[in-house]
Amino acid sequence: MEKQVWKPGNMLYPVPAVMVSCGRRGEKSNIVTVAWTGTVCSDPVMVSISLRPERYSYDIIKETGEFVINLTTRELARATDWCGVKSGREVDKFREMKLTEGKAMHLECAPIIVESPVNLECRVTEILELGSHHMFLAEVAGVQVSEEYMDESGKFELNSTDLVAYSHGEYFVLGEKIGKFGCSVKKK
Repeated sequence: MEKQVWKPGNMLYPVPAVMVSCGRRGEKSNIVTVAWTGTVCSDPVMVSISLRPERYSYDIIKETGEFVINLTTRELARATDWCGVKSGREVDKFREMKLTEGKAMHLECAPIIVESPVNLECRVTEILELGSHHMFLAEVAGVQVSEEYMDESGKFELNSTDLVAYSHGEYFVLGEKIGKFGCSVKKK
């Protein structure tokens, strides 16, 4: 197989396309779409998001030290894209996209997006100024999940939510299950 050699670039795809909600007391809340996000640690439970300092949400999150990562679905795909290309300086994204602001149970200012099946309430522990993006490291203070995806036994069926991923400028809904953790070593 022939290969081309390219200059360094971020080709680690697919990644989750999430809507990050944030807010300050006495001001309208905001939503920013983030693809540079991920798991950092399982104990303590930590995640990261990376934002450009010029983004409207950057200063809100830096000042309040909190945000919510809201997972996105097929139904939220248009809102996810729209919230990534419009600025909260000029528009009320909750109102324009007809999204519902909900109460975070462990944060003071940042709301959840009710329509999202999973909301991770996060408290910033550190900001790393890395270059074009600054990384907000955060502990997950709490998680809210939509009861509509709970099965009869109480298991949360996350993979039934039509989660959205971002890959090289395009959005995709996650599809066919091809295995599960440990399947390569499981005895037959």
